[in-house]
Amino acid sequence: MSDDSLAQLLDTPLRPLPPGWTVADRVESLAKARALEPDDYWEWVARQQRWTREWDTVRTGGVSDFRYFEGGLINVADNCVDRWTEDPATADRAAIVWEGEPGEVRTVTYAELADEVSRLAAGLLDLGVGEGDVVAVYMPNLVEAFTTIHACNRIGAVYTVLFSGFGEEAVASRLQAARAAVVVVADASYRRGRRVQLLSTLRSALTRCPSVRATVVVDRTGDGVALREGERSYADVLAAGAGGAPAVPLDPNAPSFLIFTSGTESRPKGVVHSVGGFLLGSWANAHWQVGREDGDVYWVAADVGWLTFPIQAVVGGLACGMTVACFEGALDTPTPARFYEICERHAVTKILAAPTLIRMLRKFGDDLAAAHPLPGLKLITAQGEPLDGDTFAWATDTFDVPVINAYGQTETGSTWTYPVYGVDPLKAGSAGTPVPGHTFAIVDDSGEPVPPGVKGNLVLTGPFPTLCRTVWGDHQRYLDTYFAKFPGSYATNDEAVLDHDGHIWVLGRADDVINVAGHRISTMEIEAVVTSDPDVVEAAVVGVPEETKGTVPIAFVTLRSSSDDGVADRIRALVAGEMGGYARPDRVYVTPAMPKTRTGKTMRRLLRDVVVHGGPTGDTSAMEDPAALEAVTEVVRG
Repeated sequence: MSDDSLAQLLDTPLRPLPPGWTVADRVESLAKARALEPDDYWEWVARQQRWTREWDTVRTGGVSDFRYFEGGLINVADNCVDRWTEDPATADRAAIVWEGEPGEVRTVTYAELADEVSRLAAGLLDLGVGEGDVVAVYMPNLVEAFTTIHACNRIGAVYTVLFSGFGEEAVASRLQAARAAVVVVADASYRRGRRVQLLSTLRSALTRCPSVRATVVVDRTGDGVALREGERSYADVLAAGAGGAPAVPLDPNAPSFLIFTSGTESRPKGVVHSVGGFLLGSWANAHWQVGREDGDVYWVAADVGWLTFPIQAVVGGLACGMTVACFEGALDTPTPARFYEICERHAVTKILAAPTLIRMLRKFGDDLAAAHPLPGLKLITAQGEPLDGDTFAWATDTFDVPVINAYGQTETGSTWTYPVYGVDPLKAGSAGTPVPGHTFAIVDDSGEPVPPGVKGNLVLTGPFPTLCRTVWGDHQRYLDTYFAKFPGSYATNDEAVLDHDGHIWVLGRADDVINVAGHRISTMEIEAVVTSDPDVVEAAVVGVPEETKGTVPIAFVTLRSSSDDGVADRIRALVAGEMGGYARPDRVYVTPAMPKTRTGKTMRRLLRDVVVHGGPTGDTSAMEDPAALEAVTEVVRG
C-alpha cells in the first residue's frame, strides 16, 4: 500500500450513530465490561450462563496452554435450549424459523426444540454414542442441523459439520481424520433449483471410513429413503429416544466442536473448540455484535458448514434466547428478489452475512432494493472477508441501518473486534475496536510493536475462552502453526494497521503479500483500489510468477454493466495512480462470476491455478458453482 493510500485509509472519518440507533442500557453495560480485566470480564460472562457446579478458578495457564473455569460443570444444550423452556413467555417463543429453497416454512418453538433435542440425544445414546465420540453432521441448513448439534452437546459427544457441498473425497478425508462414529445426513439438499444428493455421496465415502458405526438419515425430500445395513432413519432414532435424555454436566474444557480448516496450509486442520469456552464466547459474540431486542428475528445468512453459523445461530443466538431465521438454499434462486422476500416474509430485523452477499445485492441494483425497502431492518453485520468502503457505503445508504464489519477466524471461535451494535461509531471498512476480554498487538517480523499508522502482523497477546485448544490428534501442529512465530502470542497470520482513533484495519493474509520487483504489497490492498471503480462490483487479485519481476498481480473483476469497454485500462491506471506503477495489475480479466465457497468466500487459489496451470490443481469440492470456474477459465484462455 502506498503512503498516500495508507494515509487516506487512516483518515477515514468516524460515522456517529444517529440517536435512534443507540440502545441506552448497552452503552452503560459495555462501558463497565470494557473497564474489567480480561479474566474478570470472562467471569462476568460465565455468570450469565447456568452451571451445574461453579468453578474453582477462572483461568490457569498462558496463551497456548490455558484452561478456564476448572472445577466447574456446564452443558451447552441446557443453556441454549432447556433454560428457555422454564418460563412460558420464552417456551413458546420461536427458536427457529426455517425456509427451504422450494418454499416450505417451519417454525419451531423453544419448547418444541427442547423436546426434539432430548429425544434425539437419547436416540444417539441408543446407537452407542458416548461422551467424546465424534458425530458428523452432513446436511444443509435444516432444523435437524440444530437438533443434531444440541443432541451432541446434551450428551457430551463432539460434533463436526461437513459442508453439504463436499464431494466424496472431501467427506471421506474428514471422516477419517475425525474418526467419526456416527454420521447424521440428509438424503439430499436443494440448491439452485436442483437436488444435491448427499446420502449417495456419503455411502461412497464410507467404504474408506471404518470408524463410522451408524448413519442416521433425514428424509429431506420426503421421497422415503430405502435404508441399507447400518442406516437408521432420523424419525426412528427419535422414536427410540422417546423417553428423552438428561443434559450431562461436562468439564468446560472438554472438546465440544471439531471444525476443519485448511488455513494457509494444504492439509486440513481439525480445530478443536471446548464445551464452556465455545458457549461463553458465542454468547458474548451474539450479545455484543447483534444484541437481542424484543421482536427480533435474526437471520444468519450463511451455511451451517461455516463456523459463523454455529457461533451466531446454533449456539450464540439460542444462548441469547433469540429467534433465528434459517434458509436452506441460494439467495438468488429462483429470482434475485429471494433475499428481500425472505426478509419480508419472516419480518427479519437483523442480518449477518459475508460481504459477498452485500456485493451481490448491490449488483442486483438499486431498483430491486427500492422495491423492497425493508422498514423493519435494524442491522447488517458482515464478516468472513474484508468489507470494502464502497460496499459499506452502499448498504448503509440503501438500507439506512448500521453496517457492522467484524473480524475473527475459525481458530478464534468468534469475532473479537468490531463496533458494538447501538454503541460504537463506525468507519467504512474498519473492524472497529476489540470487544472486552481480548488483547492484541500489531508487531513487526521481530515481534516488536509498531506505532499507529504502520502495517504489521496482527497477534493476540492473551488467551480467551473461544480460542481453539488444539489440532485434533496433533497438538504439536497447533503449537507450531499458531505460537511458534511470535512466542507468547497467538499469530493470526493476518496483516493489520491501527489508526489514530484506535480502529483496527485488517489488510489481508500475510501470505497474500506478494513481492513485485522488490516491493512488498498485499493483494487485498490492490483489491480495495480496484473495487473503488464505479463499474466494479467485485474484485479478486492474485499474484502469479513472472520471469522479470518475480511476481505480478492479476485482477479478476465482475461488473455492474454488461459492457467492459476500456475497463481493464482504466483499472490498471487507477491502481497505478493510487498505489504506484509497481502495483499495476499485469492483466485484468472481466468475468461474469467468481468461484466461491457456499459461505461466499472467493476461492483465489483457483483463480491463481487457472492463470498458472490452466485449471485447478487441488480440491474443488467446497466450490458453490462449478460453472463459475468454467466461466473464468474461458475468459483466461480467451
